[in-house]
Amino acid sequence: MTKKRKRQEDFQKVKLKVGKKKPKLENATDTTFKTKAIQIPEQLKEDGVLPTQNRKLNIKDLLSQMHHYSPGVKHNALLGLKELLSQYPFVIDAHLSSIISEVAAVFTDKDSSVRGAAVHLLQFLASKIRAEQIAPFFPLVSAHLSSAMTHISEGIQEDSLKVLDVLLEAYPALLTDRSIILLKNFVELISHQQLSKRLKSRDKLSWMLSVNPNRRVTSQQWRLNVLTRLKKFLQAVVDGSSDTEDEGLQEQKDDSHSVRNPLCISWKLHANNQQHIQLFESGGLRPKINSSFRLRSLTSVMDSAEKGLSSAENLKSFIEIIIPLLIECWIEASPAQSAPILGNLLESESQQLMQQVLSIIHLLWKLTKRHDETYKMELWLRMNYLVDFKHHFMRHFPYSLQDTVKHKKKDPCKSNRNCMKSSNNIDHLLLNLTLCDIMVSLASTSTLQTDSGWLDMIRKFVTDTLQDGSKLNSKQVNRLLGVTWRLMQIQQNKVATEPLIKAVYTLYQQRNLLFPVRTLLLKFFSSVYQKEDLRTQRIRSRSKVLSRWLAGLPQQLALLGLRNPELSNQLIDIIHSAASRSNKELLQSLQATAAQIYDPLEGTLVLLPAEAQRRLVQLVYFLPCLPASLLACLSRCCIMGRMSSDLAATLIGILHMRSSFAGWKCQVQDNSVNDVDYFSFLFSTLIGFSREELTSLQGIRGKPHISQTQLSPIRLYLTDLDQFLHHWAVTEVICHSLSTIPSQSQCFDILQTGICKYLVGLVVIPDSTAGSVLCAINKLLDQACIISENLHRFLASCCYSLLYFLLTIDREDAEHLQKRDMLWRSCISALALLPRLLRLMLQSLQVSRICREELPIVAQLLRLLMQHGQLRSHMITNEFLVQQIIKDIMTLKSGEVQEQWLTDLHYCFNIYLASHPQTPGPINTVY
Repeated sequence: MTKKRKRQEDFQKVKLKVGKKKPKLENATDTTFKTKAIQIPEQLKEDGVLPTQNRKLNIKDLLSQMHHYSPGVKHNALLGLKELLSQYPFVIDAHLSSIISEVAAVFTDKDSSVRGAAVHLLQFLASKIRAEQIAPFFPLVSAHLSSAMTHISEGIQEDSLKVLDVLLEAYPALLTDRSIILLKNFVELISHQQLSKRLKSRDKLSWMLSVNPNRRVTSQQWRLNVLTRLKKFLQAVVDGSSDTEDEGLQEQKDDSHSVRNPLCISWKLHANNQQHIQLFESGGLRPKINSSFRLRSLTSVMDSAEKGLSSAENLKSFIEIIIPLLIECWIEASPAQSAPILGNLLESESQQLMQQVLSIIHLLWKLTKRHDETYKMELWLRMNYLVDFKHHFMRHFPYSLQDTVKHKKKDPCKSNRNCMKSSNNIDHLLLNLTLCDIMVSLASTSTLQTDSGWLDMIRKFVTDTLQDGSKLNSKQVNRLLGVTWRLMQIQQNKVATEPLIKAVYTLYQQRNLLFPVRTLLLKFFSSVYQKEDLRTQRIRSRSKVLSRWLAGLPQQLALLGLRNPELSNQLIDIIHSAASRSNKELLQSLQATAAQIYDPLEGTLVLLPAEAQRRLVQLVYFLPCLPASLLACLSRCCIMGRMSSDLAATLIGILHMRSSFAGWKCQVQDNSVNDVDYFSFLFSTLIGFSREELTSLQGIRGKPHISQTQLSPIRLYLTDLDQFLHHWAVTEVICHSLSTIPSQSQCFDILQTGICKYLVGLVVIPDSTAGSVLCAINKLLDQACIISENLHRFLASCCYSLLYFLLTIDREDAEHLQKRDMLWRSCISALALLPRLLRLMLQSLQVSRICREELPIVAQLLRLLMQHGQLRSHMITNEFLVQQIIKDIMTLKSGEVQEQWLTDLHYCFNIYLASHPQTPGPINTVY
């Protein structure tokens, strides 16, 4: 067999038969498979509910796009996030952690448009997220911010300042918790470290300003931007401190005798054990515990980084780094280094840079005063920086507008060159005042001779600024007064302080001062007066300017009125403080202005709110004299209802204490309150209406204002409920004051004379006046009092008119129903106390003169009088009169069907009078 045939036999072809399946190969792959459905209902449900924006992307889609390599995708994702979160704010709370972490991560993105969109989104989120919500995630935000501030890219550094602005505006307290790290970042933005030439080792590194030509702005503009944020950051640190103080007048609070808010005590509540008064050994609002132990503060257990600038060591270290850099910035921007051509843009930037340098130093000075060892800190600052400050800062002092701003046409509204602002809104006066504030804080009484040269420059500048008549804003005045106060503390003799006080008073006399400015000036003068008053009588030398200012306060208060209640309150507090110290000039001025202040129509007392009224009422106690005209004004204030009844009671009590009837063991001030004037005040207040008002009431006729009966010559004028209740409350106080007068019979004679002179003969009398007169009679009447016949008849007419009014009140008249109990008690007490009064009233019941409609009222009155226990014996005495009245009523009703009220009258007469019970018990009558 040949070789060819052998090969063909090895690879023989299998022949397939028709109708038979092809056999499977040995190496064939099994391609069969089985499938099962996967159920994911929860995931499908969540995707369907998540809100989407216009591009149909939900929050997860947008957050995932934040990791995309394309800047355009990330930019669109940030815009989509802002759109989605503005439409569906509830998504923020659900995905707050993811949103914060993703947005913070793009602070260091290479693309400027992405960073800009991130800043806009962060600004939007800051308005929606509260500080307590973002607090758990803020360390992450702060870390990304620090990374951006220290980034090698200049654009990222510039945008990091925008992020810082948003966080400082929205979350200053959270941002200042990482003050040490951020302060170092600020320093690195404008400077770099270099090895000190004096030391070969790297133990001590110094910092010098850096210049980067690759920035889009100049080096000076960049430093200005950084220092502006640093100033805002330090301001947030100062504001977040526990002991916040006013920026300009914080030195005034160092005095241990400063004014504290008084504790209002109600002695009535205290006597009833309803108000607890806690007294401390050393006084004041905060208790001082005598103990040799001192509790350690929480900051003492923290490490140095956690303390921040609250640690003296950290504050000193930062000052040692930043002050030399600030001095270098000042040298570059100072007038000696600037271009001679005025109007260059660099000049504007230079002025702004100088302002920021001084503001930062001023804030650091304020932080140094928050530590316990303030004196040591001030001494350390003086030793290290006074020489440099005098050489660089005071060299061209004061800095004026001509140094950096174009020449402009003179504006008559801005005559003072120091107070003008340039077109870039630079406050040159504030620049000089900040410098003055920094420098005077380094001086003291012990260094007065050494520092006299530059202190005289500052004193002259302050005096000239106060006296040149310029319109100053509150920030300028605050800083100006702070420097003035410090100068007065350094040199406390009258020769040095009197010109400063006079200059401040010149500013105070300007017209149309802003309210914040006026408030600052008042606080300043008040502090100066209190400090002057603390001196002993031997060394006290009263400032003439201060006395003139005090004497003008009452007149200002009277003219101010209701135009500015807050300013009025401040004036009242100062006047009260000086009056309590018996300041002669102020008391004389207050006496002369009292008629205007306490005018019942347009006076300050009736115009101001209740708390200010209370302080003004207290001032009455300090007035040297209380003439009749002033007492008349005070009486009208009490009864007109423009101040509360409690306050009117306080005023009446003060006048009683000033009178000769107060029971003082020592002699009362001569001619303070005349007895005749005091009784006139009490009577006028008791009546509740002036003579003119009573005269005008005589012409009123008919309902609903008049209650009239045919059996009494007196018609009642029905007062409003508020007026009635106020008058009744004042009446009770008046009756109490009258009852404390020793000679009750003489007091009753005076009251009787007043009633007969001013009320007897009137046809229309207010219901509150009639009730008040009866109340006073009940309070003062005793066995020694003799009542005239005219008064008897007047009181009898008042009683019947009041009783008729009470019995005819409609049940639906809720306003007059509230008067019923008070008036009923007054009438019954008077009738029980004066039998003659009851007899005269019964004699006046001549039923033949009245119409038939009034007969049931008379019958009801007789029935109630017979039922009353206090009047039982008097009614038995007048049994014949009562029987005659009943007979007259029967005569008028003869021939008619007997009504129920007539049956009830017969029954009561037979029960209470006809049988003459010997021991009648008291019966509570319900009418």
